[in-house]
Parts: sequence; C-alpha cells; structure tokens
Amino acid sequence: MTIFNQYASVNELRKLAQKPFDLTNPQSFNPDRVNQFFVDNEHFRLLFATEQVDDNVLDHLIKLSEEANVFDKMQAMQSGEVLNFIEGFESENRSVLHTAMRDFFEDQNQSEKAKAATKEALVENQKLEAFIKDNEEHEKFIHLVVVGIGGSELGAKALTVAMQHLNKPNRTLHFVSNVDPDNAASVAQSIDLSKTLVASISKSGGTLETLTNEALMRHHFEKKGLDPKGHFIVVTGKGSPLDDPERYLERFYMWDFIGGRYSVTSMVGGIPLAFCLGYDQYKEILRGANYMDKHALNTRDPKKNLPLMSALLGIWNRTFLNHHTVAIIPYSQALGRFAAHLQQLDMESNGKRIDKKGNAVDFDTGPIIWGEPGTNAQHSFFQMLHQGTTPVPIEFISFKESQYGDDLEVQGTLSHEKLLSNMFAQSMALANGHKNDNPNKNFPGNRPSRVLLGKKLDPFTLGALLAYYEHKVAFQGFIWNINSFDQEGVQLGKVLANQMIDLFAKKRGKESKDYKDVPVGDAYLKHLESLK
Repeated sequence: MTIFNQYASVNELRKLAQKPFDLTNPQSFNPDRVNQFFVDNEHFRLLFATEQVDDNVLDHLIKLSEEANVFDKMQAMQSGEVLNFIEGFESENRSVLHTAMRDFFEDQNQSEKAKAATKEALVENQKLEAFIKDNEEHEKFIHLVVVGIGGSELGAKALTVAMQHLNKPNRTLHFVSNVDPDNAASVAQSIDLSKTLVASISKSGGTLETLTNEALMRHHFEKKGLDPKGHFIVVTGKGSPLDDPERYLERFYMWDFIGGRYSVTSMVGGIPLAFCLGYDQYKEILRGANYMDKHALNTRDPKKNLPLMSALLGIWNRTFLNHHTVAIIPYSQALGRFAAHLQQLDMESNGKRIDKKGNAVDFDTGPIIWGEPGTNAQHSFFQMLHQGTTPVPIEFISFKESQYGDDLEVQGTLSHEKLLSNMFAQSMALANGHKNDNPNKNFPGNRPSRVLLGKKLDPFTLGALLAYYEHKVAFQGFIWNINSFDQEGVQLGKVLANQMIDLFAKKRGKESKDYKDVPVGDAYLKHLESLK
C-alpha cells in the first residue's frame, strides 16, 4: 500500500467526496461564504468560496497535510536535504535548492548546504551584475538571443513577457528553442547581429536542440564576418562540454540541485531578466520569490499558508473529485506566457505514476495544466468550461491595479474595471450555473474555481507569484509522496529521437558508430521520402 493511502484523513476525504459542497444552492453560496473562505498575506489574497469545500473538508485537508509532514519536508527541501530520490532504485539522489538561488535577504537559511549554495549563487549574481552594468555603460549589445529549451526557456520567457513594461530602452529579447531551423533563421534575420549577445543555456551541455541551435546561430554570425566568441555567453554546469573559455565571452554556472523548471531565479532567468530590466529590477524578483519561500514555511496556521491551501484545494479536485485538468486563466495580458511555464513546472514535476518507494499509485496525481489570458479565453474555450461534459477547475489570477496605469473611462467604467468584472462574473457563473427550461440555455454549475488577487504585477509580486506556484507543486508532491524533482518521462523520447537521427545520418552517408537498426523508424522515413 502506498503511504498516501495509509493516511486516516484520506478515507474521510473519500467519503466526503461522495457528496461535495453544492455551489448551486443559493442558501449556501452567499456573501458570508465569500467573506469566510479566503486566505491572505500582505501581498496576495486567495479567494476560494467557489471551490466545492466546506469547513469539514478543509479540516480534513489540513489533517492530510499534517499526516504528510509537509512543513518538515518543505524545511528539509529549503535546507538542502536529499529529496530527489526513489528509495531502493537508481535515481538522481540530489538536493533541491532552487530557493537558495534567491536567499540573499533577511532570515537566511542556516543549514550548511543551503548557505554553501547561496554563496555560489551570490558569486554568479555579482558576476552578472558587473556584466550587465558594463554593457549598460558601453551599449555594446542591444539584442539578446537566448538559446535553450524547456526549463531554459519557458520560465524566463514567461517572466520577461510579464515585465515588458519595465524594459530598458533599446533592448530586444528573442528565444531560439525549437530545433526547427526556421526558429533560428527568423531571429537571426530580424536583428543587427553586430549588436547582439547570444546566451546558450544547457546545464548538461548536451541538450540536442540547444547544441544544434547554437551552431546555427554561430553560422549566422560567421556569414556576417563576426567572431562568435565576442558575442556568445553560456550558462551551464561546471565541467560540462560547454564550459569552454575558448568559445565564450563569459561563462555562468548552475548546479545539479537546480532542476530546469525551477531554474528561473538562477542565471537561466537572471541573464534575460537583468538584460531587459536592469540588475536592480531582477533583484526585486528574487526578493519577492524569497518572501514567498519564507511564507511557505509558515506553520503557525496552515490555513493562512497560501501555497499550501492552493495545493490542498488542488488535491481535493484532482484526487478526490477526479477532475483531470486545471485551467490557469490570468486576467492580465502580461501573464500571457505564464500558463506555458506552469505546464512544465506542474506536469513535469507531478506527472508521476510511482511513489518514492517505487510503488505504483492507485490514485490520481498531477493534473493536465493549460490556459490562456482572460478576457480573450472567454471568447475561445469558455463555452466548454460552462456547458461541456468535463468540469475543469480554474485558477484565476488578477491584480487590483494595471501595470501602465494608462486607462480610459468608456460607458461609465475603466477598462481595468471591466477586466476584473469579467473575472469575478466567470467565477460566479461557473459556480452557480443557471437553470433554464431550454436545455440549450441551461448551465449546470458546480464548476470549481479560485481567485488569486494581488495589488499590482511588479517585479516583487512576480517573484512571489513564481514561488507560490513552485511551492504549491512541491506541497502536492510531498502529500502524494511522489518525486516532484526528476523527469525520467522525457528520456525515452530522446533515446528514440537519437536513433531516428542516426537513420537520417545513414542516408546522408554519415552513419553514426552508435547506429542501431530501427525498423519502425525506417518505415516512417520511407513515408517521408514518398511525399512529392
């Protein structure tokens, strides 16, 4: 039996899930409920009256977190204890210390591993600060091209898009991630390469897409008569194949205790964010993330711990109410790429079917994560959310104030007021539904959601929002007793892709010494060749 199924609260929650709270009951869903079901800290408020929970469910969810010792595990994670493992089986066996990458402020973690990691991170940040300020003084580079994929691209892109309103003048940022050659070609042809800095990012130094795209970008520089070494920097692990001073203007480091999807507050995100915003604004992102790291350790009242409460609500929806997906809908255009980052953060972390003892689980773990910004999403897929056959829990995100403060009163209200009105209306409509004798106009309701509200999306708040989701995911993994910090599921496809690549090489007369016969793959290539 898995550890999760041994918790007494699990059986009680399964019983309660047979008849969850009815959000369509007007006597139950009222202003008193809205004013009761929320948690907050000084920067965010999480409203969850529109979730199918009552006090009894919440009490048992809190008991579940206590049985799972989530705060001990969160403390252990932030202190550098080895949490990335599968007991009795070959695994990475690593610490998980992305929090140490931003632990430069008050109340620093005092464990020896955490302090050592923070010291290393501080060295890289000081190097970055000097590099960025030197470029700002001399304006050598005005374009930055980030070459990386997965965790080396998604988080950094999400955060740089979110802070575009603070970009320094004459700064453009581009990402080359897809091994599709059109990606690199379109970027190279759109900018002045003589004013361009390229940052290649690969912890292992062996990521196929990144190595290929770096070679393509170097080729574009050489065609222009430019020496790539004067334009290329790298973020990689010490001693990796890319850790080569002969090829790069500057080298920055990351470590094996930083997973790609948790690397935004390392040099992976630091370089593009500091380049676009300036180092001081990037430091505010770190400060916000560090604030939420400390908040996640708040054990005084679990019901006031925002990422824990969000994690528990998510477990209620996924494991007990059997909802398979979660839509992330930020009512903020600046967070247009945020759901894409959360897809990797959540699904690569908790998309697991064994626990940390190697046992197959017999309950649902991580959900499918997807989403788009509102109000655009309302005119796209909200039809299915309201009247489709599959209820989809939603996490709304919004802010009291806009970023630019440039608004206009139209028909009696500001645009930002219309934005917030739409978000609250969607949450209420999904919960309440609407009865109508015409079945085409009938809305079943009882579709759960919650709302995370902040005052304004600035660098500090963005860092805190990032860490809020990182810790929500970690808390869920702790409770399910799965390993949220490896990603073996991406490896098989890579192995087969390399075998397919060898087939292409063979047909070009450049057979690899590692060539293996792949009959099914050869059949696919024959179909490709038959296209006219």
